[in-house]
Amino acid sequence: MFKKILIANRGEIACRVIKTARKMGIQTVAIYSDADRNALHVKMADEAVHIGPAPANQSYIVIDKVMDAIKQTGAEAVHPGYGFLSENAKFAEALEQAGVAFIGPPKGAIEKMGDKITSKKIAQEAEVSTVPGYMGLIEDADEAVKISSEIGYPVMIKASAGGGGKGMRIAWNDQEAREGFQSSKNEAANSFGDDRIFIEKFVTQPRHIEIQVLCDQHGNGVFLHERECSIQRRNQKVIEEAPSPFLDAATRKAMGEQSLALAHAVGYASAGTVEFIVDGEKNFYFLEMNTRLQVEHPVTELITGVDLVEQMIRVAYGETLQIAQDDLTINGWAMESRLYAEDPYRGFLPSIGRLTRYRPPAEEASPKRAVRNDTGVYEGGEISMYYDPMIAKLCTWAPTRDEAIEEMRIALDSFEVEGIGHNIPFLSAVYDHEKFTSGNMTTAFIEEEYPDGFDGVALPDEDLKRIAAAAAAMYRVSEIRRSRISGRMDNHERHVGSDWVVRLQDQSYEIVIGADKDGATIDINGDTYRVESDWTPGQPLAKLTVDGAPLVLKVGKLPGGFRVRYRGADMPVNVYTPRQAELAALMPEKVAADTSKMLLCPMPGLIVSVNVSEGDEVQEGQALCTVEAMKMENILRAERKGVVKKINASAGDSLAVDDVIMEFE
Repeated sequence: MFKKILIANRGEIACRVIKTARKMGIQTVAIYSDADRNALHVKMADEAVHIGPAPANQSYIVIDKVMDAIKQTGAEAVHPGYGFLSENAKFAEALEQAGVAFIGPPKGAIEKMGDKITSKKIAQEAEVSTVPGYMGLIEDADEAVKISSEIGYPVMIKASAGGGGKGMRIAWNDQEAREGFQSSKNEAANSFGDDRIFIEKFVTQPRHIEIQVLCDQHGNGVFLHERECSIQRRNQKVIEEAPSPFLDAATRKAMGEQSLALAHAVGYASAGTVEFIVDGEKNFYFLEMNTRLQVEHPVTELITGVDLVEQMIRVAYGETLQIAQDDLTINGWAMESRLYAEDPYRGFLPSIGRLTRYRPPAEEASPKRAVRNDTGVYEGGEISMYYDPMIAKLCTWAPTRDEAIEEMRIALDSFEVEGIGHNIPFLSAVYDHEKFTSGNMTTAFIEEEYPDGFDGVALPDEDLKRIAAAAAAMYRVSEIRRSRISGRMDNHERHVGSDWVVRLQDQSYEIVIGADKDGATIDINGDTYRVESDWTPGQPLAKLTVDGAPLVLKVGKLPGGFRVRYRGADMPVNVYTPRQAELAALMPEKVAADTSKMLLCPMPGLIVSVNVSEGDEVQEGQALCTVEAMKMENILRAERKGVVKKINASAGDSLAVDDVIMEFE
């Protein structure tokens, strides 16, 4: 077996590979850029080599720099993770020439299937049903518009060497095709060093289901069932699960066998994924083959018990696959949530900064439940603007889908992240949505259910009452503690009242609380709730039971109450005495500052271009400028007709959230 491997990647996937290598007794080498000098994967590895500046195109995807790190450390093999150089045939060839094993497929398979255009042609030649599209190279935006019109809108503009949602745009008309082509081309060049683009018909009601395959160098192969990845935003997967709630056994078998046939046709060896779109009649269409380990591989591992990274290493070493198809049954159900450093309340725009608090739920594995958290960050670390905004992949497993979802709800409620914006409230909202819980979702789920963005969740009345009861009990504990600290408790203890008013989400509840040494009994308009907890003031996570059912709240202190995060809601909870409640009702609402005549930077990022000049008259919807953050380009448009009065930023400037880019008359 290999004695030392280098991981040509960063973040959570580098940490994930290191864990398996350590289990196998293999030493590891990390590589890192300036921005990742103190990253978790650097701390975990046995050795680490600096390879350049923060931008990936000056460090992680520069083949010569990675090869130098291999020479310096004497690594015998390289695991590329996903993204970066994982599907780069030139990198695989460079390793081969240097006598270093690539923990991935042969370069020929990468060339044939890793390139989206070539893979489509091979699939068509093999009589695999594919989505209509144009597989040739597209020279410029004019040609992109012409091809899009011929295919028929909507179309998907995709980077040939793409993945992870980078370099992908949906266009519904000529203007969007023109702009999308250029943005996709730019993102592809920055993320993959390859700006080739192709266009295909966008199927408006698909489910995204993929098959995991595993093949060795001796002609053996198996498929490890499927993953459903239909919950997507901007073509970026958000929630994945295994198995799919939609497939039946016959369709699963057919998709698996077709995937294996395709893998064998290109001499595939290693782990790989064949992606399909599946319509409502369970007809499936080949999309592409990812010749690498997928981000969402943990859910497959949880339902099969197979360590895919270990198998990739063994295959690369030349070992024969020890797993037969009949060995691979589906055990239970697994969910994966991608936690991103993005603000769902600001259109999911990237959020960067320091993780002032990062406390994931405890990992565990038992016959009844499992919690797994693949991460590449730590408390006190920085989230950089230069890379993908993923913080962690939180996974849960249970015997049934409903149980796996409930385990995920509790795990998300228990996940503490502070210092940056994050998408935990949004993830929680999805897991409570009827379309998701029923399994009746498509890739258009987020677009259809949150067309105006995410503004939080209006919790049902019963949930609000449970939170109100918990908040009242917690506030009473805080008041007693505050009185004792102030030295005002003596034989004539200062009275902490039993009558309170709790306000949250525009609801007001009159509460009478009675407490004892084990908890509190709370009356809300005639309904009685029993609250028990060992929470103490100052703890940011409150684990309570209300009438015997668990209630986990993320808690922050506010004057006269708490800031509470629960499921899809992030809200102030005010606890008043009856007199305070009367006075609070008379307080005027704070009016937000008028920024209607300004274009504010919606995220920390780099100004790529400014498309207008001072004095220009702009129309509603006109592109004003482009901001790049975390490898994604965002075009900012005029909300209404107006005249540009002043421009405060230019191409190349780095801006913070709410910096004024330009002002209007």
